[in-house]
Amino acid sequence: MPPTIESEEHKALRTAVAALGKRHGRTFDREALWSEAAKLGYLGVNLPEQYGGGGGGISELSIVLEELGAAGCPLLMMVVSPAICGTVIARFGTEAQKQEWLPALADGTRTMAFGITEPDAGSNSHRITTTARRDPESGDWLLTGRKVFISGVDIADATLIVGRTEDTGTGRLKPCLFIVPRDAEGFHRRQIDMELQAAEKQFELTLDDVRLPADALVGDEDAGLLQLFAGLNPERIMTAAFAIGMGRYALAQAITYARDRTVWNTPIGAHQAIAHPLAQAHIDLELARLMMQKAAHLYDAGDDVGAGEAANMAKYAAGEACVRAVDQAVHTLGGNGLTREFGLASLITAARVARIAPVSREMILNYVSHQTLGLPKSY
Repeated sequence: MPPTIESEEHKALRTAVAALGKRHGRTFDREALWSEAAKLGYLGVNLPEQYGGGGGGISELSIVLEELGAAGCPLLMMVVSPAICGTVIARFGTEAQKQEWLPALADGTRTMAFGITEPDAGSNSHRITTTARRDPESGDWLLTGRKVFISGVDIADATLIVGRTEDTGTGRLKPCLFIVPRDAEGFHRRQIDMELQAAEKQFELTLDDVRLPADALVGDEDAGLLQLFAGLNPERIMTAAFAIGMGRYALAQAITYARDRTVWNTPIGAHQAIAHPLAQAHIDLELARLMMQKAAHLYDAGDDVGAGEAANMAKYAAGEACVRAVDQAVHTLGGNGLTREFGLASLITAARVARIAPVSREMILNYVSHQTLGLPKSY
């Protein structure tokens, strides 16, 4: 079935997750919701059945996150733990790594954070300086470096760290992925004081000669970017789902208010100055969802190249649609849009995240310019 038309199974999943989200609402307890979502099979819906997952893909996982977001209770760690880390381990991990991590990620008993961003590298992942070197005597890996804006490290059992190892043939550094336990010696974290209100905290990480066994490496030492982008494409798709859900939540509050709020004997939603911008926000969110569904469909079908292009476009479209929907929702409520009672003011900051992370909209425009349109690079 084309990704533009949802199957009956997907519709049923949407309905079920929406009911779960409605029970928890915007005052949700993160741990309680995480636990219940896991028990119902939603957290591991994209992971292989033989390891306790649902046997679905990012298509299904994105539905779960979108619907929780639309209910006001998105789970940010879904983007990281099952979507990035679970996907990478399922595709490239050893049998032992799959046995150890996938069932636990699926049933919610363990979570894994993801560490790629560095203070000095920004969007240029080729400048990552976290390096891994072999101890010639033991065969262990030694990791040294820094990461920043890493979500949920304090609640995750381990962090999948993107480091670089030296290619013995060329002497150049190539990306590799390592599982670093939360309590590893030399693995330090500092919480970043964020204006953003979120259930998951942000951290700066320092790795000071963190010693890891040889089997902490995920995948082939020589696979490099292939393994990295196997996790980054789902991250973009799930970020789109996060943004669309948030935008839908804000829009729903605004629609209810516009129906109920009466001035001069007329609901304010009857005025086109109120109604048309809300209609436009709805259209933008629906269009973003179509591209997200296309990206998820391509990824689940194994088309990494096609999924890369679509995932970037979906993330861009969803981020823009989310910011506009939240802005219009707040504007519709007027002063009430800035009160805690209606829960929209905090979304003004949160909506910006979808424009900034995991890659800025400008870098996505660069990607489309170069990769899709074939235009020369400016850098």
